[in-house]
Amino acid sequence: MITALAAAKAYAAQGSMAAPSLGGTGEAKKAMDFGSLLKSAMTDTLHQTRAAETKMAQQAAGKAELIDVVTAISSAEASLDTVMAVRDQVISAYQEIMRMPI
Repeated sequence: MITALAAAKAYAAQGSMAAPSLGGTGEAKKAMDFGSLLKSAMTDTLHQTRAAETKMAQQAAGKAELIDVVTAISSAEASLDTVMAVRDQVISAYQEIMRMPI
């Protein structure tokens, strides 16, 4: 079983690989803020879940292979686990900040 911290680190590593380079035009230098990153991750998870549902329906109709269905479900599950791990880390960080003395 993958731990929440390992999933969050893997997601962060994936995000840093897909980030634009620091050189070039001003548009390439624009950094993605945390809210946009979370929205993008949720959207990707939703698309993968819908794709898995579509594959399941196709397989039930006899139009898709079982391996494609299993792969789509595994991808959606991994994506959802990653989003949940990030959520858990954000909640943990928020709780830690709330415990800090003023």
